[in-house]
Amino acid sequence: EVHLVESGGGLVQAGGSLRLSCVVSGFAFADYGIGWFRQAPGKEREGVSCISKPDGTTYVIDSVKGRFTISRDNAWNTVYLQMNNLKPEDTAVYYCAAPVTVVGDTILGPSDGLGFWGQGTQVTVSS
Repeated sequence: EVHLVESGGGLVQAGGSLRLSCVVSGFAFADYGIGWFRQAPGKEREGVSCISKPDGTTYVIDSVKGRFTISRDNAWNTVYLQMNNLKPEDTAVYYCAAPVTVVGDTILGPSDGLGFWGQGTQVTVSS
């Protein structure tokens, strides 16, 4: 059984930093993308960043470029999202998911029945 477990969310002031972790277990695929998504109240879920296994190619959306960095441990057991210079508009529930792909400038989550999502971790940025 595949499990994705997010952690690291919390409450921070604008300009602060958080590092989210996504622990991946039971994933039997050798090559796939792992991504971070977020959903704020009243807004649709959006892909934020992703990293490709095994080549390590990364992608971040324009709104977080220069502030968010995706990375992973050497064994690909955990994928991280380092979030710096957080803004109130970053407030959302953040989810990790796999597999993901990038089409144009859009990060796409797994199709129904073809991938997995974590439970989410809340990030709240106060002004």
